[in-house]
Amino acid sequence: MNQNAEYSAVNDAVRGHFFRRVWHLIWPYWRSEEKGKAWLLLASVIGLSLFSVGISVWMNSWYRDFYNALQNKDFAAFTHLILYFCGIAAVAILGAVYRLYLTQMLTIRWRRWLTDKHFKRWLDSKNYYQMEQGGYTDNPDQRISEDLNNFTSDTLSLFIGLLRTVVSLVSFSVILWGVSGSIEVFGFTIPGYMFWCALVYAVVASVLTRIIGSSLIPLNNQQQRFEADFRFSLIRLRENAESIALYNGEPNEKERLTTRFGKIWGNYWALMKVTKRLTFFTAGYSQAAVIFPFVVAAPRYFAGKIELGELMQINSAFGNVQGDLSWFIDNYTTIVGWKATCDRLNSFRQAMLDNEQRAPAIAINQQGESLSVENLSLDLADGRHLLNGASLAVAAGDRVLLSGRSGSGKSTLLRAMGHLWPSGHGHIRLPQGRALFLPQKPYLPIGILRDALSYPQPGDAYSEDRYGQVLQACRLPHLIARLDEGNHWQRMLSPGEQQRVAFARAMLFAPKWLYMDEATSAMDEEDEAALYQTLIEQLPGLSIISVGHRSTLKRFHSRHVRIEGGHLVNQITGAPTAV
Repeated sequence: MNQNAEYSAVNDAVRGHFFRRVWHLIWPYWRSEEKGKAWLLLASVIGLSLFSVGISVWMNSWYRDFYNALQNKDFAAFTHLILYFCGIAAVAILGAVYRLYLTQMLTIRWRRWLTDKHFKRWLDSKNYYQMEQGGYTDNPDQRISEDLNNFTSDTLSLFIGLLRTVVSLVSFSVILWGVSGSIEVFGFTIPGYMFWCALVYAVVASVLTRIIGSSLIPLNNQQQRFEADFRFSLIRLRENAESIALYNGEPNEKERLTTRFGKIWGNYWALMKVTKRLTFFTAGYSQAAVIFPFVVAAPRYFAGKIELGELMQINSAFGNVQGDLSWFIDNYTTIVGWKATCDRLNSFRQAMLDNEQRAPAIAINQQGESLSVENLSLDLADGRHLLNGASLAVAAGDRVLLSGRSGSGKSTLLRAMGHLWPSGHGHIRLPQGRALFLPQKPYLPIGILRDALSYPQPGDAYSEDRYGQVLQACRLPHLIARLDEGNHWQRMLSPGEQQRVAFARAMLFAPKWLYMDEATSAMDEEDEAALYQTLIEQLPGLSIISVGHRSTLKRFHSRHVRIEGGHLVNQITGAPTAV
């Protein structure tokens, strides 16, 4: 089965759910706290769209009178109709401008609301982390930035366009039926025959358009994914520029980027071929539509049954009816893009829902004053076991060093304590009180240095003097004068400086429990010793769980626990630790 056939099979299987899922994506905004303004704007846009249909009907009558004036060489009527047209045009321009303006206003308000809800959903329940670790969906940044933008604009455009088309179709069908007269074919009289010609012409073309362009949806989906992957690779190169430069990894990176762009290239060529076939058909269809009404109406005109003005009115009415019936053809590319956007948003939302509904395998609760790990087992995604039936008890004020070989599960145990590890079973009782985790590579948001220091609290949470004290204590006096400087601090500071900033953050936050995962790995031993000592002195009674390899860390911890063979072993007694 080829790729398109596979897509078709999957599409058929979920088609019954597609519109229901899209409805769940659309409807919440229209009953939200913004529903009053939303419905008012929508009603205004619809009203202006229907007003434009009225202008078109108005113009249809103008065509008849104008061309009759030309045929009769009636200069007075001609002059009057030109001035009349100027009035119609002025009203039409005003309506078109405000229809576009209000549509854009509604679009950006809807996008803002959806973006806010998706931000919250993505950041809640650690979705942003779990989805990256599990590979549940690709490029969530694209889903939130580009797809939500395209979804709101395309949904409004298609809905309002379709509504306008239906009203226009009814209005001009009545006109066309009235002015086209009847025709005899094989002894049968067909009333309103121009209407039936327009209907058959558009229906046949719509069916052929769907057949010719059927592969555009999967190709558009792939193109968006390949473009996002390529953009992500470029960002990764910028973020790791120094490491790549020191490795002289430019040829390797060029090969990676070329490979990713090659996927864009190949898929785009496939898109081009399908689009070329579709454009051949739609362009030919549009060109034929210009002369088709004249060809069909010509017998009645040359027979003297209608005048030039009526012929032009028939042509105008036929063009509107045929154009309305061709809405699917004209908007097929937009519909394809909209369908692909909806698919990506729905899969993104489903991935978040799946993560939220996944029952935690490890029971974690917060109670008491001590940390307790009971019968804990941790597994990797491939099924391998890291820990088996581990138990550990840490009293308030205790300081425990956790060590072991690389890959033994030290950092994974801390992730489990931080609600970040889903694979395993057992029970973790976390102590109450303020807690802070210091990862090996601290996160420093782009912006003002004081905001990076106080993260995740606001920058005004502490006084100027307090910032100066902790920077001095953490051997960062050169940063005191730069507290109000905005910069990309993760690039500006060395790894050791970044880890010292993390210690400064811990001193500001003053937690009761501090979990550190290789938090001094980029420091020299002198800085490491000084910062541990300062931390212990400034935060008396602080409980610490440290993951580290250096033997120099032992003197700052009252206990040393090592992971060996999937078990926690107390290095003082040499026996597996127990509660």
